[in-house]
Amino acid sequence: MTRILLTGFEPFGGEGVNPSWQAVRAAAAHPPDGLTLTAAQLPCVFGGALDALRAAVTAADPDVVLCVGQAGGRPDITVERVAVNIDDARIPDNAGASPVDEPVVPGGPAAYFATLPVKACVAAVREAGLPASVSQTAGTFVCNHVFYGLMHLAATERPGLRGGFVHVPYAPEQVTDRALPSLPVAAVAEALRVIAVTAAGRVQDIRASGGATH
Repeated sequence: MTRILLTGFEPFGGEGVNPSWQAVRAAAAHPPDGLTLTAAQLPCVFGGALDALRAAVTAADPDVVLCVGQAGGRPDITVERVAVNIDDARIPDNAGASPVDEPVVPGGPAAYFATLPVKACVAAVREAGLPASVSQTAGTFVCNHVFYGLMHLAATERPGLRGGFVHVPYAPEQVTDRALPSLPVAAVAEALRVIAVTAAGRVQDIRASGGATH
């Protein structure tokens, strides 16, 4: 059995729900054959999210960690390629903190690449009939903070651990009064199961176009 830890966030920015947590919880409730999926909710708080992540990793002792966050405005499932060592908040986190140009880990590398087969995961989600793409930026808010913290943890303390980050669109209930893209939580949960299977089944990525022009 491959052990996979899935994390999602609590609501933030005035939202009543966070589809990352809704989808993670739904995915873990119906794991694919051969996988053990554990779900953990992280606070949308700089620093505190990494404390919660570390505790969840210690408890689950996973082979793979797939962190998930909300990216309102994006139309598809986006698998992140790179985490950067910067916190630069446009809005306060749930504890009221708004760091500007602060490192996630002082003295840490400028960036880490995901250690999941990013392009293979995207291809598998598309083959399942759901929209997906490679993303070149996880932003500079708590999602990137967690992504970078995860990869730093793996690089410095748990060298056998593989991990990455996935951003998901708004849930339909979040956009009833605004013209923004959304995906049903059930569809996002299915995409996460597909990504989990792909990540567990292969280390080497496929060679396919996944770049960006801007």
